[in-house]
Amino acid sequence: MAINLEKGQRINLEKSNGSKLLNICVGVNWGAIEKKGFFSKTKEAVDLDASCAVYDENKNTLDVVSFRQLKSNDQAIRHSGDDLTGDLNGDDGLDNEVITVDFSRLNPKANHVAFFINSFRGQDFKDIPFASIRIYEGTPTRVNEVFAKYDVANDPTFAGSVTMVLGNFYKRNGEWKFNAIGTPTRDRRLEETVVTIQQNYL
Repeated sequence: MAINLEKGQRINLEKSNGSKLLNICVGVNWGAIEKKGFFSKTKEAVDLDASCAVYDENKNTLDVVSFRQLKSNDQAIRHSGDDLTGDLNGDDGLDNEVITVDFSRLNPKANHVAFFINSFRGQDFKDIPFASIRIYEGTPTRVNEVFAKYDVANDPTFAGSVTMVLGNFYKRNGEWKFNAIGTPTRDRRLEETVVTIQQNYL
């Protein structure tokens, strides 16, 4: 049974049978913006970019994985590739971009793996009809078991924001845990978000 996460909630990466979750997928799903005209409705493609940044225990940046760099230097993190449109015909239940993480292969210095999304064309989050992330076991094309879900859909407090910090995997006493953040930022570029997370969310 998947956990429905709430903002600020922290969870252990542990399955119902007690075993640790070491190989995960983080999928991001979002919809296209609906524009209403005088006689019809049209859909405006939305280009969100899912990314993650890796930091050590001193909050130094070790690596960034995004549509520009699809694999981490240690090969433990992989990005499925850039989705430029979102779901044009309503929620199809599939993830638009997926980032896989193998915690067993991560750089031993890694202490945080933070996930975030940037609106590439500067489209406002309050206008995007739905957006969610889910943590699951499987591959980018096959879901074996959903571990947790987190809805970051259109919220009035997101108005004016084009970047959102989704959450942070962090290591505590040798075990990985997850903190659901779900906070928009004023950043305009991916590089700015990496610094914002470093300063405020680790």
